[in-house]
Amino acid sequence: MAIPKTPSNLRERAAALHFNGLVAHWSEVAEAEWVAQVVEWEEAERAKRSMARRLSTATIGRFKLIADFDWQWPKEIDRTAVEALLALDFMEDASNVVLMGPNGVGKSMIAQNIAYQALMRGHTVRFTSAGNLLGELTAIDSASRLQAKLRRYANYDLLCIDEVGYLSYSNRHADLLFELTNRRYEKKSTVLTSNRAFREWGEVFPNAACVVSMVDRLIHRAEIVSIKGESYRVREAQLRNEQRAQKRKQKKT
Repeated sequence: MAIPKTPSNLRERAAALHFNGLVAHWSEVAEAEWVAQVVEWEEAERAKRSMARRLSTATIGRFKLIADFDWQWPKEIDRTAVEALLALDFMEDASNVVLMGPNGVGKSMIAQNIAYQALMRGHTVRFTSAGNLLGELTAIDSASRLQAKLRRYANYDLLCIDEVGYLSYSNRHADLLFELTNRRYEKKSTVLTSNRAFREWGEVFPNAACVVSMVDRLIHRAEIVSIKGESYRVREAQLRNEQRAQKRKQKKT
């Protein structure tokens, strides 16, 4: 619902923009038609810059919009659950989301769309692969810098960790992911994608003592969406090959 553009309301908005000179002389300019336009221009420009900054920080990358998702391709997917996740209700109580399934069924695409929706609604977001996240954290050789980086990751309104399970990690990696999970637990929402069931995470983090506790925190009050089917990327590759073959055939005739 639009905020009424009363003189009083405009003054509050001008003050929020730190238009101190304008506010100091408000009694002289309150009725001027240009005041509302200037305030709206500045609000729009700042919102634009904020969105650009948050989009850059989020590192979502290129992705297909959910409108282009082929819901008929997966053998099993709860479309209602996915569409509810895009409404971001889970963020209201700092719940998590886990998207599980084999390679190429759309887990990352769905996570990217969730991240983008959160950005559009003004949230701070970071999208990263598990490999990049843990590689970045373990490469830090200063305790103070590591703590600062962990605080940064812990403070994002929404953190999306993609591709957990595609690589195996050391105990150090496991400890850092547990530390981050623990800092965000019941405070901020995390979206995670994995091609491994939780019972297989012992293979992802061999010999790590914290795996059970980490999983326990991740799935507590989490929305878990299981996707089953063949790789959509393989299907697209097959279609492209068929199209190329058809073009070559037409050229010969």
